[in-house]
Amino acid sequence: MSYLEATARLYAEAAEIPQVGLCCISSPPLQLPGLNIPEIMYQMNYGCGSTVHPAELINQPTVLYIGVGGGLEALQFAYFARRAGAVVAVDPVREMRQAATQNLQMAALENDWFTADFVDILDGDAFNLPMPDASVDVVAQNCLFNIFEPADLGRALAEAYRVLKPGGRLLMSDPITNQPIPDVLRQDDRLRAMCLSGALTYEEYTQFIVESGFGQVEIRSRRPYRCLDVHSYELTTPILLDSLDSVSFKVPIPADGACIFTGKTASYIGALELLDDQAGHVLQRGLPLAVCDKTAAKLKQLPDVFLSDSTWHYTGGGCC
Repeated sequence: MSYLEATARLYAEAAEIPQVGLCCISSPPLQLPGLNIPEIMYQMNYGCGSTVHPAELINQPTVLYIGVGGGLEALQFAYFARRAGAVVAVDPVREMRQAATQNLQMAALENDWFTADFVDILDGDAFNLPMPDASVDVVAQNCLFNIFEPADLGRALAEAYRVLKPGGRLLMSDPITNQPIPDVLRQDDRLRAMCLSGALTYEEYTQFIVESGFGQVEIRSRRPYRCLDVHSYELTTPILLDSLDSVSFKVPIPADGACIFTGKTASYIGALELLDDQAGHVLQRGLPLAVCDKTAAKLKQLPDVFLSDSTWHYTGGGCC
């Protein structure tokens, strides 16, 4: 049985009998005025963070959600779109599609603004998305892509890029690891399906995104997700997994490389009123400017520039 088959079996079971501990949500789901979430959706919220970022959901976007789960985030996306068919959720697991359909029907009874036709649930997977090229504003996935082997991750990211409109956004939440996970755990299909052993390092994960063509990546949050201990797993030292929420934009990659924002700022602290680096960045004395990591590395070479560390939280503005 392949790791994809093991994943499908695990989530078929989780669709029929909710498994609250399957994934470990690091923060409560986003609370929105007038949004009532059925309890069963909380129980089936098999994710590691959130992909619902209001700043990316203005103007009633068309959203493609990969891996519907219990339907919670599909409902949250519908909150912003509020029209029939605005959210398309795909899932290869029949039992999960059925459960999400039932949960959304329940949500329609508890929310007068929502009708079940706001969300279309389709049979499909991350490698063959049932949408035309350049047809959606937002693609989202929560704690799914980390399950994929590297070659399959590349395929999934390429499919997301294909269906996004120019300027569209890929919203993702996945575990990442602070050190490489040993092969003995990576090859355990059930652990991989449980989002415990397929995680990449931050550097590997973001490199996959950039190699798929996304020219700008913004890190919205990074926080501890799970700790793999030496007693439960075949490890000599513990491994910490972080939950990483990111937004990647389908924009051209600049000639000097993609812009990845991790919350760094640059401040000019010299004697002049401002510093112009002649590359599009003007720093007023004493006023921190949000900069991508690439720009931060260049500004570090200049005198009288103070750079802050990554906060792992960025919501717009800055140098690019």
